[in-house]
Amino acid sequence: MKERNLGNSGLKVTTIGLGCNNFGGRIDLEASRRVVHKALDLGVTFLDVADVYGGLGGGHLGASEECLGQILGDRRKDIVLATKFGIPMSETLKGASRRYIMTAVEASLRRLKTDWIDLYQVHRPDAETPIEETLRALDDLVRQGKVRYLGCSNFAAWQVVDAQWTARHHGLNRFISCQDEYSLVVRDIERELVPAIRAHDLGLLPYFPLASGLLTGKYKRNTGMPQGGRLTETPRLAERYLTEGHWQKVERLEAFCAARGRSLLQLAFSWLLARPAVASVIAGATRPEQIEANVKAGDWPLAAEDLAEIDRVAA
Repeated sequence: MKERNLGNSGLKVTTIGLGCNNFGGRIDLEASRRVVHKALDLGVTFLDVADVYGGLGGGHLGASEECLGQILGDRRKDIVLATKFGIPMSETLKGASRRYIMTAVEASLRRLKTDWIDLYQVHRPDAETPIEETLRALDDLVRQGKVRYLGCSNFAAWQVVDAQWTARHHGLNRFISCQDEYSLVVRDIERELVPAIRAHDLGLLPYFPLASGLLTGKYKRNTGMPQGGRLTETPRLAERYLTEGHWQKVERLEAFCAARGRSLLQLAFSWLLARPAVASVIAGATRPEQIEANVKAGDWPLAAEDLAEIDRVAA
């Protein structure tokens, strides 16, 4: 498994990461254990979770972190563990204030059964808290050794720039990464966020690289939906992704892949890994064989003419 530096930091992450949002929600502890062990066996050592995961998938809030805490054991030292905070855990436990951050990190450390978090990310902006307060609290966690590096998720380009300027101006540890939705069919971040990321030497961690399964190739227009699929089970996601425009893009991309003897899954991962600033592609899994497919999918070296054709096809 190849590794890349996350932004201009010294933190190295595997080019394929494991998104742990299914653990303790869509799948139970033992199924989660099988997925994690397969990932580690294949060399995937970058695991990404959040304090609210599990609760968003039918379990309880914190369940995904709890699963990882029970699964990792002695293997904790072998992985880069990322988690997030900020989405409400309750009516009062939410946001990015100093008061909440100090509570949230202790809760995550306890659930994960670890003494440190490699990458601690603000899950979304908090309009009620000045970014300086957030960064000063996070800086304290780095100095205390509870957190190694800092990142953000779902920030607008101007918010990323503001945070980086604030950190530099006050001599604080700054963000090294942005985690945002990015795929062949969802490319909104290219307009403003990607230029900001590149200007500030940040690493990009795309989530939903397969557009919730649309880019796996298992969904076909005007045919039955596959049993157990995320878009099959989640109407709000189906409404978002199964649009006429997306169907047209997918069909053109499938033709591009077929002409080259490749799969849509391979294209989805390899295209992202060819994009500027992308360090690791984070993908969830509910079965070990999905991890194996994801790992193999990122090995298609796309030439400049391929990338230009993809841009034309997916316009």
